[in-house]
Amino acid sequence: MSVSFKELGLSQRLVAALAVEQITVPTPIQALVIPEAIRHLDLMVQSQTGTGKTLAFLLPLFEKLQPIREMQALVLVPTHELAVQILRQVERLSQNSDNELTGAVIIGNVNIERQLLKLRDKPQIIIGTAGRVLQLIRKKKISAHTIKTIIVDEADRLFDAKNSKIINDVIKTTPRDRQMILVSATISSRTIETTKSIMKEPRFLKVDTSNNIPNTIEHRFATTTYKNKIDRLRKLIVHTKAAKSLVFVNTANEIKKIVSELKYHGVKVASLHGDDNKMDRKATMEKYRTGKLSVLIASDIAARGLDIKDVTHVFNVDMPDTVDGYLHRVGRTGRSGKAGVAISIVTSQERAVLQKHEKALGLLFEEIRDDC
Repeated sequence: MSVSFKELGLSQRLVAALAVEQITVPTPIQALVIPEAIRHLDLMVQSQTGTGKTLAFLLPLFEKLQPIREMQALVLVPTHELAVQILRQVERLSQNSDNELTGAVIIGNVNIERQLLKLRDKPQIIIGTAGRVLQLIRKKKISAHTIKTIIVDEADRLFDAKNSKIINDVIKTTPRDRQMILVSATISSRTIETTKSIMKEPRFLKVDTSNNIPNTIEHRFATTTYKNKIDRLRKLIVHTKAAKSLVFVNTANEIKKIVSELKYHGVKVASLHGDDNKMDRKATMEKYRTGKLSVLIASDIAARGLDIKDVTHVFNVDMPDTVDGYLHRVGRTGRSGKAGVAISIVTSQERAVLQKHEKALGLLFEEIRDDC
């Protein structure tokens, strides 16, 4: 029998706020995280995209934080898109629960003056990228000494060799008794080792990976040659009547080739890759969310942190090497009980990788045999 949000320790007004969004039953990771986070424990949370991790760490904040003009929580993220998604959820919870908690997005490479204006109102929740957050802490625009909880989303990415120093520099400015919550689709041994000195006996919370595959997703594959992959993708998009597709490709050059080919055939397509500036990424995502684009091409890195509703199809033009990589991709569809389709376009040589994923996940991939 499923536990209720009330039984997890949430107030009735938060339960009612979730009901407005038609969220009435906690996901497995929410059931694990919420009670422990309310108790102010340090946590390492391993959770795939699409399992409800954002609410898992936001709901305890809404339960604990005070509606006073004081910065009390810091959410560190790797991308602008993820920061905005979290802010939107903060705003929905605040509005639907009649709670006066507010948030502000603080990210680099955008107008700092507008961010300074937001900070004057002392929002309780700061959501941002580490570089800009540290800059504003040093300018005494963010009150690090009042921060009671730090959440690091996409922790494996933020504690990698490139980013860990600046993340640690931010954390060191906050009180020693603050709460630390790390959330990531995978938590590597490096992340565990790197964070030993900044966490207090953290609890490791994880839902079995096999439970993270919605049974609403069809797993299929189509065989072709490497040379014909793009044409095969185009035909599959048409044949499956894919309304909103997310296509994964491993290299920037291939992304550009696919976008060019699909545009030539009249497909409403755009891409996300590391070279995009923030405004271009924001414009692309807005068009995709509102249906002006039906196909989005991305690499794993570019797509990390994206939480997009109503994706009907995920296509793997290049196969992910790991099972976790496959789960991370296909988890973008089949959400909230809706049907979804994951199609991998493979060469005969790539069938071995596909079979490895089948065996590890206990799935049966259906082959698309018709020439579409």
